[in-house]
Order: sequence, then C-alpha cells, then structure tokens
Amino acid sequence: MTSRARTEERAFAVLRWVVIAFLALITVLPFCYMLLLSVKPIDALLRAPGDLWVSAREFTTATYREVLRPTSEGGQGFVRMLVNSAVVSLGAVALTLLAAVPGAYAVGRLRFFGGRRVGALFLAVYLFPATLLAVPLFVMFARMGLQGSLTGLAIVYIAQTVPVSIHMMRNYFATVPRSVEEAAAIDGCTRLQTVRKVVLPLAVPSLMATGLYIFMIAWNEFLFALLFLVAEPEKWTVSLGLQQLAGGVEVSKTVLMAGSVVLTVPVVLLFFAAERLLTEGLTSGADKG
Repeated sequence: MTSRARTEERAFAVLRWVVIAFLALITVLPFCYMLLLSVKPIDALLRAPGDLWVSAREFTTATYREVLRPTSEGGQGFVRMLVNSAVVSLGAVALTLLAAVPGAYAVGRLRFFGGRRVGALFLAVYLFPATLLAVPLFVMFARMGLQGSLTGLAIVYIAQTVPVSIHMMRNYFATVPRSVEEAAAIDGCTRLQTVRKVVLPLAVPSLMATGLYIFMIAWNEFLFALLFLVAEPEKWTVSLGLQQLAGGVEVSKTVLMAGSVVLTVPVVLLFFAAERLLTEGLTSGADKG
C-alpha cells in the first residue's frame, strides 16, 4: 500500500467518526433536551431555560402524571390517546400488508405487459399533496358513515402507505431465488401455497421493515387524524393530543415536552425491539440443494 493510500485511509477513518459524532449530536441532543425539560419544574425552566442538567432536588414526574391522567381527573388523557393511536397504527399495518403483499409479489415476480410501468404509477401517488386527497376521502368516508371512526382512519391511511409498501417489498421479492419457487412447484404447491409457505417466510425481514415504516407513518400522522376525528375528542390519537398541548396557553412547556416524550418513546422502543429481527439472516441457505 502506498503512502498516499494509507493517508487517505486514515483520513477517511477519522472523517467517518467525525460524521458519526456530528449526526449523533444533532439527533440525540434535541431528544435529551426534551427529556430533561419534561422532568424539570416550570419555575426552574423559567429561571434557567438553557440549563442542560436537572438536579435531584428539581427532578419531578408531575408532568408525566398530568399528561397520562384522564381528562375527567384534570389530566390530558394521553393513555386513551395512546390506545387509539396503537389501534389505528396496527390496523393500518395489517390492512396495508394484506393489500401490498400480493401487489408487490405480482409486480416483482410475475411477467405481464406494462409491469415495469406499474411500479412508477404506484409512486406517482406521492406527486400529489396529501391535502389534495384529504377532501375527496373525507366526503367519501362521510357518506359511508365512517367519519369519526378509528376504523375509517386506518382504512384512509392505506391510500398513503400501500404504494410505497409495494415499492419497498417488490425489490425484496425480486431477490428470492426462482429455484425455490420451482422446487415448491415440483412438490405440488400452487402459486398461492408457494407464496404463503415459501416466499413469505423468506420475506419476513422485508415485512418487518415495511410494517415498521407503516406504523411510524400512522403513529405520527396528523392531517387525516385532524380531519376525521376533530369532532370526537374521545377518539383522538396522540398526535392530536400533542397539538392540543402545543396550542394551549395554560399548558406549560414542561408538560408539552412530557407529551412529546410519550409520543416518541413507543416508536423508538418498537424500532429497537424489531432491529434484531430485521438483521437476522432468514434467507441464508434458502437456495441450497
């Protein structure tokens, strides 16, 4: 190895850690500051808003108790909102995967006229802003009697999540060796049985990644939740509840930060819980005779 190559290798090694440290700083620092503000009394925050430390004497969980306490007891009722968000998000994941898996398999594995253009048409949905779809969807679901319904909201999210889910999974389905499907066909499996018993078990990492992405979209979505549930406070999702906190003059910023932590932590925990499954080599040895 020449001296120039060694110098470049060392420079890139140092630059890599500098970039990692910078990205970690701009990502972790705001969350840590939000977490610290959520356990700080409002008077301490007003005295020193830039203080990045909370002493043991100042530490309090009163903000979280206020956020999680039911509205009937003077709290913000975030427990109910968390349950509503979980129901909507999990329902959106199930419905989206149910619709996207056959579509992704057809686009990625089957040969038909215009197959290459179909994928582009799916992504073309994102050329239109969400506000353009909001009014027609609201009118249609209002006529169906699903306005103000968590079920209706979960179905609405399919319009946002199915196109990108098909795009994400079709690339994975295309990498599954055809010899695996041919072996299943020789054993007497139909196309549907092959997909259910062979392809889907191999595609678990892709399904997990896509499901997590769908969950994050549904969990954080605000526009459609506001449009469909604004008249039903008992069915509000946590994103609507957080907006209520942000718009309330009488709500302290420490309580707002506690609500932000409550909104963020479930997704972070879900990601770390699913990370191991996402990285497991479930396809290893699938093509071995």
